[in-house]
Amino acid sequence: MRHLKLLRIGPIGFRIGSHWRAPIAVLDDLYRDYPAPDAGIADFNVHLFAARPWRRVLRPSVHIAGDFVIPDAAPLPLAQGLLAAEMGMNLQMALGLRRYLLLHASMVERDGRAVLMTGISGAGKSTLAALLMARGWRLMGDEFALIDCATGLAHAFPRLVSLKNEAIDVVAQSLPNARFGPLLEGTPKGVIRHLVPDARAIAAMDRPAEPSLILFPRFGFAAAERPVLPSEAFVRLTQSSTNYVTLAERGFDALTRLVQTVPARAIDYPDADTAIAMVEALA
Repeated sequence: MRHLKLLRIGPIGFRIGSHWRAPIAVLDDLYRDYPAPDAGIADFNVHLFAARPWRRVLRPSVHIAGDFVIPDAAPLPLAQGLLAAEMGMNLQMALGLRRYLLLHASMVERDGRAVLMTGISGAGKSTLAALLMARGWRLMGDEFALIDCATGLAHAFPRLVSLKNEAIDVVAQSLPNARFGPLLEGTPKGVIRHLVPDARAIAAMDRPAEPSLILFPRFGFAAAERPVLPSEAFVRLTQSSTNYVTLAERGFDALTRLVQTVPARAIDYPDADTAIAMVEALA
């Protein structure tokens, strides 16, 4: 494709091609401090393309493809090209990653100890990760946590943090000097704005950490906390992993070790301040 971006996030390299310059220009800006893939060789390819030639200029619609695709997926308008690129990278990871056990979770680190936060959409994982970053934690990931099947260590994947709706203003107030992407309105999940991780997260993205706590947060309820048994944590995490089944015995062994060696807690919280205090107390 005419417009290209080579990019490495943590241990994963991407080659993103687009029929349009605009999505690549936004990626160039927001990911300007990130390195290129090692030796220029990407792990995954992402294609942003027009299904018909006239769709490049007439009501341009961005289809997402790459090494792995979802047939008949609905396109996005060109104004949401950044979202299409992020979705394309996520898609390749979700369907193609075999080097790590992949968990749909946000992750932060302090003193070499990583906290994994996972739950249903709207649980507040991304917001909590961004707010903890504002309080000095290292952001290791917003979308995915990568667990090494051999060592059990957590590897960082600090892509842009995808903030939605009311969370955008909450995080902007806590990080007034942070860099943000454009405001994307009318997306399938409402208003989205991407937050660029801070310099420390990017500089340390090749440094793994020891998982020390698994959290299952839930927003919109009175503050409460309870321990989660390894059996329940195991079932919940299989549901949050896109490659657990594909990894077969390696995935089973890695997930079993994770839940047997790392304590898990479920927390309910009514607001961000309460959640931050609960996370820091537990960690």
